[in-house]
Amino acid sequence: MQRKAYVPGVAALLAALLAGCTSSSGGDGTTDDANPGDAGTASVVAEPGKYRTLPEACGVVSQSTLDALLPGIQQIADENQRTKAYAGDATLTYDTDRKVGCRWKVEATDATEYLSVDFERVVSYDNAVSDDTQAQQLFAQAEEKADLPPGATSGVTSDVAASGTASASASPTATASGSASPGGSASATPAEVQPRVLDDLGDEAFLDDALSNSGSTAQQRKVTVAFRTSNVIVTIEYEEQPTTIGVTPDSKEMQDNARKLASQLAGSLSG
Repeated sequence: MQRKAYVPGVAALLAALLAGCTSSSGGDGTTDDANPGDAGTASVVAEPGKYRTLPEACGVVSQSTLDALLPGIQQIADENQRTKAYAGDATLTYDTDRKVGCRWKVEATDATEYLSVDFERVVSYDNAVSDDTQAQQLFAQAEEKADLPPGATSGVTSDVAASGTASASASPTATASGSASPGGSASATPAEVQPRVLDDLGDEAFLDDALSNSGSTAQQRKVTVAFRTSNVIVTIEYEEQPTTIGVTPDSKEMQDNARKLASQLAGSLSG
């Protein structure tokens, strides 16, 4: 009689254990840290940006473009120094997949010329914010900092961006280095040369043009063209300081050359 009472007890214990294992291994897809009522849900991750790499900044500007923007470079007699001037100086960076840049400086007889190009690939660390959206926000901050005139819109449409090649030819009132003689650029209308938003470059772009006095020397002009395409922001700074007092760098010519370079850089980006 004792043997008959023992066997059913063991069977009942095994059945209870099996039932517990079955209930704890359900296939509802929830995780250990899932909240009750949230089973099967997952957070939406924003799309990554189009670009994963950046070009080599010092190599992306062609020699012919440098000849156009920095004509003084051809006046360098020493071949080694001229080669070094064409090569430019790379901007110090710790992650070439995120930010790269290059600088050129040429001291010619009639002007000191500067050019810089910078690429920044924006990556969002917020899963709810896409790389493009983050880049858009950063670009808006840069445009706000430029302090463009109220209502600054794209100027008169031209074939500058479409040509994609900078021209070394100077305006009728400009010197060989692209510096205008006193009173130069009078034929340009304000709409063509004022700081403004550009609608023919990348997803969004703007141009700034500033003239400043360098102590007792001639006026120095700085043209900035910045544009965003997807999650990459590109900034060009183009400056010229004539050595002769009373000479003002030609605004339209500098802007045209900077915009042509910007068009080339936009084409250099690869996904």
